[in-house]
Amino acid sequence: MSQEKRQRPGWLRQGALLALILLLLLPLLAACDAGSSVQEVAGQVGAAIEAASTLEAQARVTPTRTPRPRASRTATPTTVRTRRATPRATMTPTRRATRTATPTVRPSSSGVSGLPTVRFQDLPKQARETIALIEQGGPFPFERDGVTFQNREQLLPRKRSGYYREYTVITPGSRDRGARRIVAGAQGELYYTDDHYESFREVIR
Repeated sequence: MSQEKRQRPGWLRQGALLALILLLLLPLLAACDAGSSVQEVAGQVGAAIEAASTLEAQARVTPTRTPRPRASRTATPTTVRTRRATPRATMTPTRRATRTATPTVRPSSSGVSGLPTVRFQDLPKQARETIALIEQGGPFPFERDGVTFQNREQLLPRKRSGYYREYTVITPGSRDRGARRIVAGAQGELYYTDDHYESFREVIR
């Protein structure tokens, strides 16, 4: 606001006071004309001046505005929603049971090698005893029992090295191991020779 606009209310108030004084003085002047005493006129003039000064003092008092207290806004704490992590089901890998095939002596009921066959019950007693020892894992009468049979004559089906093992069949009256053998394959097949590997017969049951 400019200074000129601020000064206007003061001039208006002063003009109003002068007009009020003049209105008060007019009855006094009339009273003087009417022959009132000087003391009465002076008292009325003093009263008029006092009233005028009171009005001026009241006009100068500017009402003060009491600032209204502003309502302070308090921040309401917002509730933070936290999502609980749901544990995922973890799948534990299950181990499959592995079966290890243990080779056992299983003479076939019919020949599979193409060689001549011999029934278990037709073997010599000592050959049947040797097969029983093989099935139970020993003990064997000779140190060489259980060594690898090389199949050099290639009369037996061809297999990897170490597939066949040989066992002694005791020959009564012989001072050494004799010529009779049982050759066992890794899959349980059995072969009998009584001429020291020159011929074989497959054992069947």
